[in-house]
Formats: sequence, C-alpha cells, structure tokens
Amino acid sequence: MARTAKPKKEVSMEEALWKSADKLRGSVEPAEYKHVVLSLFFLKFAGDKFDAQREMIAKQYGEKFVDTVAFYTKDNVFYLPEESRWSYIMENAKQDDIALKIDTALYTIEKSNPALKGALPDNYYSRLQLDTAKLASLLDEINRINTDDKENDIIGRIYEYFLSKFALAEGKGKGEFYTPKCIVNLIAEMLEPYDGILYDPCCGSGGMFVQSMKFVEAHHGNKKQVSIYGQEYTNTTYKLCKMNLAIRGISANLGETAANTFTNDQHKDLKADYIMANPPFNQKAWRAENELIDDPRWDGYEVPPTSNANYGWILNIVSKLSQNGVAGFLLANGALSDDGTELKIRKQLIENNLVEAIIILPRNLFYTTDISVTLWILNKNKKARVIEQNGQLKRYRNREREILFMDLRQMGSPYEKKYIELTEEDRAKVTSVYHNWQQEGYEETYENIPEFCYSASFEEVAEKGFTLVPSRYIEFVNRDENIDFDAKMKTLQSELKELLVQEEKSKADLLAVFKELGYEIEL
Repeated sequence: MARTAKPKKEVSMEEALWKSADKLRGSVEPAEYKHVVLSLFFLKFAGDKFDAQREMIAKQYGEKFVDTVAFYTKDNVFYLPEESRWSYIMENAKQDDIALKIDTALYTIEKSNPALKGALPDNYYSRLQLDTAKLASLLDEINRINTDDKENDIIGRIYEYFLSKFALAEGKGKGEFYTPKCIVNLIAEMLEPYDGILYDPCCGSGGMFVQSMKFVEAHHGNKKQVSIYGQEYTNTTYKLCKMNLAIRGISANLGETAANTFTNDQHKDLKADYIMANPPFNQKAWRAENELIDDPRWDGYEVPPTSNANYGWILNIVSKLSQNGVAGFLLANGALSDDGTELKIRKQLIENNLVEAIIILPRNLFYTTDISVTLWILNKNKKARVIEQNGQLKRYRNREREILFMDLRQMGSPYEKKYIELTEEDRAKVTSVYHNWQQEGYEETYENIPEFCYSASFEEVAEKGFTLVPSRYIEFVNRDENIDFDAKMKTLQSELKELLVQEEKSKADLLAVFKELGYEIEL
C-alpha cells in the first residue's frame, strides 16, 4: 500500500520567519528581508481569510453565492480573483514564472480593493530575480504559518522580528525606532481613545492605530466611532501601514502618498482628539535655515531650531489638538532639559498649561537602542469637567498648575535575554496612578511615592528653571548610606577573581590550539 505523505506541520510565525530568512541569505540584502516576506505573508493571510469566508458562504447561502463580492466585503474580507489566491500561488510555486505570478496576484488584489491603493509592491518579485527554487522554498515556509492570529499586530510582529534580527543598521543611525507593543499599549491605556479623531504624524507601519483599536474593542467600545488620520515619510513604510490596516479592516486617511510631515503636511486643518506618536529622535537638519520660519504650527512659540526636530514635532502635535485633545508621544530624554530656543518653547508650553505628565521609561525597551526615553502627555484642557466616556462618568479636577512626574526605570520584566517589556501589571499600575491623579477625590487615591511618582506645582517647576527631568522632582533614596562597604568589596573581589581565572583558561586554550596547528605563539 502506498504511504500517504504527512501534511507539513504548522509552525509559529517567528519560527517560519527565521527559516524564511535562511532562504533569502545571499540573494537579498538583510534590510530587504521584511519587505520580501511581508507581501508573501499578505497573500497567505488574504488567501486563508478568503478560503474561510468562501466556505462559510457556501454553508450559509449555497454554492451559487461563493463569488458574490458583497458577501466578502461586508466582513472586511478581500474578494480574490483566482490568479491572486494563495492556493493558486502554491499550485504554481515551482513554475519558472512564479515571480511574475506573485506580482500579478499583488497587482490584481490592489486593483480590486481601493483600500489597498499604493500599498502593494509593483513588479517587485520579478525585479528581485530570486532563484526559482529558492523562491519556491520560501513560499513553502510561508505556507506553514498559522494566520489565525486575532490577538496580535501581524505586520508589526513581522516588522519587529526582522528589525531585531537584521535591521539594526537601518534604524540605529537614523534615530528611527519601531515602537514596542507594550509602549503603544501604555499610551492607549492612558489616553483611552474611545471616540473622535486619532492622529499620528509619523505613523510607521500603523502599530499605534492597530493597538488603539484593540484597546477600544477590549473595553467593549465601538471602533467605528474612531476616525484615523496619519502620515508617513518613508514610502516602503507607508505601504506597510496601508497593508497592515487593510488586513485589519481599519479605515484610515494616510494622505495620497508618503510625505514629509513638516514640508508637506497632508492634514493641515486637522484637529485631533487623540494624538499618539513616536517621532524620529533628535533629527538634525530637518529644515533649511530659512525654511518654515512663518509656519502657522509655531504660532505663539519660538521657531524650533534647525539642529534638532524634537520641538518641531512637539509644536506640530500641539497645533493639531482639538479643544479637549490629549497627546501621548515619545522623545529622547534630552528634550526634557535642552537650553536655548528649546527652553523658551518648553517654558511656554508649561505656562500654557499643556504639559500634563512626563514619564521616564526603562532602558532596553527598543530593539535598536538601549537608551531610556520619555513619554510626554499633553492635554489641551486640564480644567475641571465631567464627561461620559464609554458609558462611564469621568470627573476631572482642575490640574492646570500641576504636572505629574513618573519614573518607570525600576519596572519591567526581561525577555529575549537582553530586552525589557512593561507587563500588563506594570501598565495597570501606571495608568491607575495617572487616572486617579486626574480625577476628583485624588487626595484619597493618589500619593507621591519616592522613586516612582510626584505631582509638582507650577511654582516648583518654575523654581527649577522649567526643567522636566523627573529626578529633579521625584524623591530618591540614598542607598549608599546603608551599604556594608566591606561585604560589597568582598563580593566584587570574588567575582573579579572568577573572571580572571576564566580569562587565563581561555588564553591557555587559545595558545594550545595555535601550538597544535604548528604556529606556536611565544609570549
């Protein structure tokens, strides 16, 4: 009796990505890996969803309705003509023209679905000139991924994975960092974007939008009440964002093309209720000396210096806030205490009662830098008011002459050996402190805690020269006073001895190897 071939086992996304990267080595630059794999993964994801929807339609309505487009679009599933289905791609995976068939599939899907306009690559795989056997092997790995992944940001996970493994060079030098999901979740949990306009001026692959919608759904809100606006400068990342949102059935206005937020603002008259952003850190030469001097976004403030875009991003965000708008964004720590023009702008922001909270985050949260960064919360309306939010009353107290400082550097849990993430419990603690501090009755629910949080008055901030460095306000314990010096030195002595012994052993082993090879090293 002939033995039936066992179907290949489904694998985790990360395992399949690692194997797919193996297939690409030597044929594609590491920085391109994610772009090669993302479009194939999109075809796989769209194909699996199409097949599941087709099966459901056949069961509920009968076979004659399986090609009725409306039965797909009503559930945010792309209708796929035969030549763009994953099953068709896999059937032809070993054909010499498979690269052309992949490009045709991507072109056909984009043409048939307006939400994907400009999102998918054009003649990408044909231009890559990948070896047919290597491309077929890559398709085989992608085919093994389980796409039933409702709880995660799929494009974000793939992007994050390749960024961590291969793309350090393309991120580290530019100050452009993928925002880890735990930080995006923290911002969403603090801002609570239940309804209104949500804007991200440098939206990357759309992770802020995806996680915000997850937050709304997790709290039984209606994501249809949130309108999304974004802008992205890098064309390939702009395409990733459109793809990511389209996969999720999230509608968004991302402008007609990728564009520079400063020199080609595609949302000039926008007033947003929520702004979430992770701008590039410490951008230099972001405008020419005489460029954007009269830009209305700086009205009431000094013109941000050409040497660093940090305060340009801040003022862009301030200009987009609605009358009750709130913003959460990341910046390098230097922005908390910069002098010169930045100090004048920061002083004006504080005097205008816009700065609500400054939160120092732990180190090693990002894949491409180990620095600690700051989460800024700006609020256009810090006055006392009562509002209904997602079915609950919020009684805000007047916080106009106060700023909440928090230091999270002792929080977080290690993962993947050298990185840190803020756990769900960590985030719950932070958001609880923040929301308690905002509302009436805070005298009973909030307290200043050494090495964690402090509510500073305007007078205290002014007295310290309008610096926003949390350690200037939060009380820190001097642990040196209680250190047993002798015990500490003995511990260090023991550790150093062990290191020196290991070093001597390694040195002896190395010398022995060279001696065996006939190239003895004499010291």
